[in-house]
Amino acid sequence: MLLFAVARFGPRSDTRPLGGPMTFGGRACKLTRMRARFALLKRVLRRWQVLSLARQYLLAGAAVLTIGMLVIGVWVTRQIAEGVTQNTATATALYVDGVIGPLLADIDGSSVLSEGARRAMDETLATGALGERLETFKLWGRGGLITYSNDPSLIGKRFEPTDSLRRAWSGQVAAEFDDLEDEEDATERGAGVPLLEIYNPIRAPWSGEIVAVAEFYEHAGELQAGLLAATVRSWIVVAAVTAAMMGALFGIVMRGSATIARQRSDLEGRVRQLQNLLLRNDVLRRRSREASSRVSAFNERTLRQLSADLHDGPAQLLALASLRLGSSSLGAAGDPAKAAELKAIRGFLDEAMSDLRGICNGLALPTIETLDLAGLVCAATLAHERHTGTVVALVVPDDPVSLTPAEKIGIYRFVQEGLNNAFRHAGGKGQAVSAELGPDGLTVRVADAGPGFADAEPGLGLSGLRDRIESLGGTLDVGGGAEGAVLVMTIAREKDMAA
Repeated sequence: MLLFAVARFGPRSDTRPLGGPMTFGGRACKLTRMRARFALLKRVLRRWQVLSLARQYLLAGAAVLTIGMLVIGVWVTRQIAEGVTQNTATATALYVDGVIGPLLADIDGSSVLSEGARRAMDETLATGALGERLETFKLWGRGGLITYSNDPSLIGKRFEPTDSLRRAWSGQVAAEFDDLEDEEDATERGAGVPLLEIYNPIRAPWSGEIVAVAEFYEHAGELQAGLLAATVRSWIVVAAVTAAMMGALFGIVMRGSATIARQRSDLEGRVRQLQNLLLRNDVLRRRSREASSRVSAFNERTLRQLSADLHDGPAQLLALASLRLGSSSLGAAGDPAKAAELKAIRGFLDEAMSDLRGICNGLALPTIETLDLAGLVCAATLAHERHTGTVVALVVPDDPVSLTPAEKIGIYRFVQEGLNNAFRHAGGKGQAVSAELGPDGLTVRVADAGPGFADAEPGLGLSGLRDRIESLGGTLDVGGGAEGAVLVMTIAREKDMAA
């Protein structure tokens, strides 16, 4: 296998070690870390979503206001420090310029001071207030030349001009507090005390031209204490204002959050009550439909029993009476009037027998327990066609639609009553039956091409049929006009009502 792999793919062209950052193990470790970070982020988001609105605002607002407080505090303290430092430097520069200015009236800034001028500067800087306030003093000429310093080792040396020195040569008083990073500041760094570095331009008395720059370092212990106190006070003010803003806004949001929580709790309670009512209504509706189904089944059993009783009792007696009227023992052979009377009586009995059989057939339903929607409608239609000798147009769904026993009885009775009305009022003209299962539930229509119900009064059949359909949770619509009558039965199925 190893020889095959080498022959198939060749040797490795790179010399990267197997444990390098681009190996499979390295990528797997990186992917694992990314997944861990993503999981941590998801946990943080889930915990954040669990928090109330007031707590979310407290955390987010505290973060934003804290960042804002830090930015404002840093900016304010920096402005205070720059302002105080610049004002102190300007005042000190004016004082020093007034003391040493007369001693430097004849300098040109291109060479070091003469021996007499250096002794005069040494004596001036060593006595009085200047000697107490100044740590070191340097006099800069052009090109970075130190023309004088109270440190003799620096006189005559040249250094690269700093930004502050350039600003002084442009006519500005420059100052830096406790910033001793320049090359020529080695002596000052060893002093161990806070110093204010000041660059003051020296001008010629008559022309006003800048001929030198005086650099001196003033003891700044009091300045440092003042800056610290100002910084602390500014931070206290900023923190107090931020806390007040945070407290005020949090109080407003807390009240709003409490109101929302209370309203949410009330709404949830009402939703629970509504759900309980809906469940109870659903239970009651199911019980009502089950009771209606039982009542309908009981009625059909009663009607079937009544049909059997009529067929086996009065119908048989009437048939027997009709046969007895034809008996020769009545002696009607020689009396034409009596024979005619017996014949009329026998005709009445046969007619009553026929009506009684029709009533029995109408009361008893055929076997419909195993039929679906299409089979049920077809059975009712075929029975009507067989009894009346008419033709009915039929449209039923191809897919089987299962029905409850109560729905089967209701649909069969609806089709039966609708077709009977069509035969009675329209003479069987234009009879049509259709059934479909749509989004509104189960719909069955019976129509004819007769005069409609414009001049007809609703009878007991339609009233009883409406009660039967409504007991199933459905509706019965009676419509039509000059073009014919239409009966529409609609039943909402259980799954439709649950949806």
